Amino acid sequence: MPTLNLFTNIPVDAVTCSDILKDATKAVAKIIGKPESYVMILLNSGVPIAFAGTEEPAAYGELISIGGLGAGVNGKLSETIAEILQVKLSIDSSRFYIKFYDSPRPFFGFNGSTF
Repeated sequence: MPTLNLFTNIPVDAVTCSDILKDATKAVAKIIGKPESYVMILLNSGVPIAFAGTEEPAAYGELISIGGLGAGVNGKLSETIAEILQVKLSIDSSRFYIKFYDSPRPFFGFNGSTF
């Protein structure tokens, strides 16, 4: 159930969006160690964002997971997602924040119930 919610001020076309969704899904699943079938990625493009007082290309992300997170994993996720955004959208890693949430099972719902 890892869920990555990405926001960027860059407008993203459908092909690039699809590539980012695929790349991020594979990366999150591999790094956290959960099947791709459990991973959800959301990409919100064209969102007004000011970072360091400018509206230059920037992004913000939140990754929520039930377990699988920790200092080493979070660092690798941050590095990998920043690289995807750099390659696909030319967003410098110095203009990307990501926040990690390790959610308790009862605080995350799926299929009409909770985990």
